[in-house]
Amino acid sequence: MSSRERILGRVRRALAGVPEDGTPYERAVARGYLREHGRRTTGQTVDLLAENLADYRAIVHRSDAAGLAGLVARLLAARGASSVLVPPGLDEDWLASTEVTRVADRAESTPGELDRVDSVVTACALAVAETGTIVLDGSPDQGRRRITLVPDHHICVVRVPDQVVASVPQALERLDPARPLTWISGPSATSDIELDRVEGVHGPRTLEVVLVG
Repeated sequence: MSSRERILGRVRRALAGVPEDGTPYERAVARGYLREHGRRTTGQTVDLLAENLADYRAIVHRSDAAGLAGLVARLLAARGASSVLVPPGLDEDWLASTEVTRVADRAESTPGELDRVDSVVTACALAVAETGTIVLDGSPDQGRRRITLVPDHHICVVRVPDQVVASVPQALERLDPARPLTWISGPSATSDIELDRVEGVHGPRTLEVVLVG
């Protein structure tokens, strides 16, 4: 008997005498919480996102569509990047102004190979203003989860205002729970018992977010 079968068996025995509850899932849990905190215009919501991203030590940039390729090229150059990971569905125009070597998102890539890449550029599924969170869902313009966890530098492009929501409840309504969701609030960081902060432990040490209007 496997550990899984053992655990499920114990759950079945524990529930054997419990009467069934026919309450529909939608009404089983009270959901009277606020859908967002305060009322904001679209511009104020985007400003709040930028403020909270920066509070988490992400580096925030703003651009229009025409200036995006030039900005991405400057960010890669400032980083000294000689290679960049590119998801298969990324808009080719975003990298049109850079000569950095492009590395494809391949299933057979090893962690060591990914670790040798300097930067990764992706889009996102959406961004949550109240929490300063970027959400990736593995779509073609974002690639596999691991390409945003191994390289030390991540440039993430957020289309505003279409991809910006105010709150987590609003985000959950737009996300597909069957997809591999990655929620990112700032660069990877942790701290020990003395609160010494260490960045880059289980993800990029540097997160740059480009808000494209």
